[in-house]
Amino acid sequence: MPPAATDEAASVDMAIAYRHDIHKLRGRQHGSGRDELFDVAVNEPVPMQADRDAALLSRPDGEPEQTVANHASPARLSLLTGSVLETGAVPVQYTAITPLIDGSSDELHAAWLTSETAALVNESVYLPYSSLKYHVLVVAALLDAYRAGHAFDDLYLVAEPTPDGPPRNADRAARREAALDADCVVPHRTILWTEAVTMRLTASPDGPAAWLGPEPAESFADVWSRVSGSPLGREAQWWRHIDAQLRRIRSWSTALQYIEDAVAEDTRGTTEVSE
Repeated sequence: MPPAATDEAASVDMAIAYRHDIHKLRGRQHGSGRDELFDVAVNEPVPMQADRDAALLSRPDGEPEQTVANHASPARLSLLTGSVLETGAVPVQYTAITPLIDGSSDELHAAWLTSETAALVNESVYLPYSSLKYHVLVVAALLDAYRAGHAFDDLYLVAEPTPDGPPRNADRAARREAALDADCVVPHRTILWTEAVTMRLTASPDGPAAWLGPEPAESFADVWSRVSGSPLGREAQWWRHIDAQLRRIRSWSTALQYIEDAVAEDTRGTTEVSE
């Protein structure tokens, strides 16, 4: 478990969490990734086991196996349609990568939280429904908690209705600024921001929440099933469908991406999960 908060832990640069997997946006393995892009250090190891723990939340431990025949690509498959995203070109253009690595740590959190580009890439080619975007956001949330002195088993998932939703049809700069200005977005701790629901990790839950458990594991379905209260209108047929699917999805990055996609498409319960 991470140690108690120290001056050294508190000084950990949060930007490392947002820059550690940039090689995946370029369609490369870690060993062949560059150490620097645009004069910014990237692909550095994340301290305090935050990357390892986040990976365990979304991927099976041990040797990976291909889970979808004939798909060994960094391009993410949609859990809504089962198809490769039409815009899922990898490697990602450098102009789209720059906002995800260049800026203050708060700006990087806001950029990843509202990024459409990062959602095009899977967390692992062996798990094509997983999402690099949400892996990175969970890494950052864990790192921020650990550097504050919390252990994994101190943490809760808080899921609440969104009072200030992200802007639709805005460019990436406007989306990032909206996230920086939104009262419901907590720097580094918010891992999902949609028009319907916002989620964050915290050791001090103050809304509908559920304990993450004693140690990192593929457990999103279990945690979601324990969320107290009602994060939003579960009486709506559309939400009841989403809620039912989330009780089946164990991978955290897959589940969070599914919520984003479902809200964006305003799904009405006609599409079944492909996983």
